Amino acid sequence: MRMHEIKTDADRQAFLQVATDIYINDPNWIRPLDKDIEEVFDPEKNKFFKRGECTRWLLMDDDDRPIGRVAAFVNRQYKQEQPTGGIGFFECVNDQARASYMLDYCKQWLEDKGMEAMDGPINFGERDKWWGLVVDGFYSPLYGMNYNPPYYKDLF
Repeated sequence: MRMHEIKTDADRQAFLQVATDIYINDPNWIRPLDKDIEEVFDPEKNKFFKRGECTRWLLMDDDDRPIGRVAAFVNRQYKQEQPTGGIGFFECVNDQARASYMLDYCKQWLEDKGMEAMDGPINFGERDKWWGLVVDGFYSPLYGMNYNPPYYKDLF
């Protein structure tokens, strides 16, 4: 397995598709509009790029198919006693080794940016969309609420 940084239009489409593949049999999941996800990662539309940075990756299996995704963020506006970065847009097959690989990859990226801690899942932007981890109450969320399979609690 390997991490692949999102750089091309095809990468961006694959980043969006991973979630659809994971939730294909989950009647509660509401697919976000692609444009709403992409705006988070667009420096011209997301003001948080003025004070921070983010990147995102696909987790590729041995056959070079995407089986997970994640993004990591640094927002230098938020001053905390311990420099803290964030991760979000986490999606992964139900496999602890693969999830840990992605989380460790983000941890290293954040350490390289001077961060000493990692929060997540969060969004690189306002706190009104895609924050948190569902651990109870797996029913249809409101649009913009984070939703995940029950096994994510164990992966984190």
